[in-house]
Amino acid sequence: MTDAIAVVNAGSSSLKFSVFTSKAFKPLLHGQVEGLGNGAHAIAKAHDGHVLLEQRWAPDAHMDHEAALAYLLQALPPHLQGHHLVAVGHRIVHGGVHFHEPVLLNEAVLAELHTLIPLAPLHEPHNLSPVAALHKLAPHLPQVACFDTAFHAGNPEVAVRFALPYELHEAGVRRYGFHGLSYEYIASRLPHVDAHAAKGRTVVMHLGNGASMCALQAGRSIASSMGFTALDGLPMGTRCGSIDAGVLLWLMDERGLNARQIEHLLYSESGLLGVSGLSSDMRTLLESDSARAREAVDLYVYRIGRELGSLSAALGGLDAIVFTAGIGEHAAPIRERVLRDAAWLGVELDDAANLLPVADGQALRISKADSRVAAWVIPTNEELMIARHTARLVARPA
Repeated sequence: MTDAIAVVNAGSSSLKFSVFTSKAFKPLLHGQVEGLGNGAHAIAKAHDGHVLLEQRWAPDAHMDHEAALAYLLQALPPHLQGHHLVAVGHRIVHGGVHFHEPVLLNEAVLAELHTLIPLAPLHEPHNLSPVAALHKLAPHLPQVACFDTAFHAGNPEVAVRFALPYELHEAGVRRYGFHGLSYEYIASRLPHVDAHAAKGRTVVMHLGNGASMCALQAGRSIASSMGFTALDGLPMGTRCGSIDAGVLLWLMDERGLNARQIEHLLYSESGLLGVSGLSSDMRTLLESDSARAREAVDLYVYRIGRELGSLSAALGGLDAIVFTAGIGEHAAPIRERVLRDAAWLGVELDDAANLLPVADGQALRISKADSRVAAWVIPTNEELMIARHTARLVARPA
């Protein structure tokens, strides 16, 4: 038997998981349990897409994170090809001001992480729920927290400040940045893809249902489009992106909305869905002939262009652009529009390359060979990043 690392990414109604070998980080399987609450559905697939197991529960069968993990701990071992789990890594959205790198989870760390729930109320509780469940179900398994904020912890002080009273800054009201595990993975790939970009100034666009952008200077984050929460910056599937704080005051005074109602509006009813009135899915919007769908796409592209200019200014110039995540990796029309609008920065699109499919895990250059600014599509792999961190911490001498 050889060692394996499990990676868990929990949401409010789903639990995604992956398993890797602990040394070469070969992917063994991946899957998810979705529909937690009632009517859950579990599926696990091998790396080649072959279905290893699938289970559906009756609509009246209540499933929470603990029940889902209990099922997986029993059902997955026969499919691990002779490997056994030695640790579990978790994606935790918010690490606050203290957690700047992955950390082994214990009662003291977990207690401190619970104090961060107000900073990410729609993510942090669900990220932490499987930790407690696994501690109960498999107390022998070490668990590691990997934070989406950690990669941005080295941002210059001027990049993280809001123009608010100093006491609020000291209390933690500052820009944190998110999607750090994705950006960290891209930074680790750049030296193998484009040595000039790896040593220089690169803007990475993590464009998915959640979307943000990050300025890398020699592989280190110096600025990000997201701030105090995962609401800031670009419009997303259902999240608003940047908004004048005065709008929130207006919603309270003129519409009588309370904090929870505003939270639901900004997180769940805005973004591409709110503008289009049709869908939060970019594929649906690109296929639609609806004027509002076109308006949503136009706004999305426009805001990317604004953030690209801002982050390029923070870098003092630009050497490369990288697209990643679901939209970034698969929506060629969005990439085309973004790069055409960015021609002023010195990037020249290779139309034929942009239409090529992105091979699994492989980088694709979509700018012309003589383009002053290179443009790439690099598939992200946050799960692999978590597996690497987890194996490193578990192997560290006590």
